[in-house]
Amino acid sequence: MAVTEALFWYGCNMTRHGEIIRLAARMLEAVGVGAAPVGGPGACCGSPKESTPRIAEGMANRTMEKFGKWASGVRSAEGGAAKGGEHRSRESAAAPKGPPSVITWCPSCHMNLDDFMGRTKEKGFDHRHLSEALWERRAALAPLLTKRVATRFLVDRHMGFHAEVPVNHIIPALLGMIPGAEHVDHGHRGGSYMCFGLANVPGALGAHQRALLAAMHETGADTLVTIFHSCHRELVGLERDHGIRVVNWVHLLAESMGWDYSDDYKQWRNAEDPLAAIGPERLAAAGEAAVRKLVLPELTRPRPV
Repeated sequence: MAVTEALFWYGCNMTRHGEIIRLAARMLEAVGVGAAPVGGPGACCGSPKESTPRIAEGMANRTMEKFGKWASGVRSAEGGAAKGGEHRSRESAAAPKGPPSVITWCPSCHMNLDDFMGRTKEKGFDHRHLSEALWERRAALAPLLTKRVATRFLVDRHMGFHAEVPVNHIIPALLGMIPGAEHVDHGHRGGSYMCFGLANVPGALGAHQRALLAAMHETGADTLVTIFHSCHRELVGLERDHGIRVVNWVHLLAESMGWDYSDDYKQWRNAEDPLAAIGPERLAAAGEAAVRKLVLPELTRPRPV
């Protein structure tokens, strides 16, 4: 693993929202954070297998061992640099850096680092969410937000994760830096820490979506902004049937930075024929039988609202 000042840990759930991950990595680089991206099945927090604790523990331990080796390499490299600089002047010596840092994207990964990964294995690094990393570099981010995005946006905010990271405050503040973007607040907060936690509770997700639509009507919002990838998957279907726009917060920042992107998942979910929207080349590359079995049921599932 590359020796960099930080890792951008995008977890194992990257197949649906690759464009968000790529944009986020590009933003970190643009504001001066040297973070090597790491993710996929070999860097899983174990949450997909929480129903099988032994498997989840093994996956989490493997990831922690990988991160631990990286952090040890960072500290060794910094120690070598300090030793090599003993004969340099104080003015030319590099300023001391903080501990190695893992920047998280997925809220499950972030919470698992606190709740059990970091309790069973010594971390040797700190961690913070992507929104925190960008907020810390907001002075560098602000000059990059050059494109006007005329929108009144409402953020899909939940109660759970905010206790870990104040995303309910940070995300609107970041987006409020965009020229032309107006945040409209509303008192509604979803249960759980993201929509994923509501999806398996009968009626809960539909009730949350109806409350969001009502809040948008009350505030005159035209854009619904999602914070997490799970919420994005559950909410993009509202765009086709309710005359609103649904984007992730990273999408909105990218638009103001003048960066192009394609939200393929949203196009597939809202298409009359998802397989046609995916296209024959992608179907062939992924395997049409696998797409029909594993992907199509998700794209065609009934909409709660």
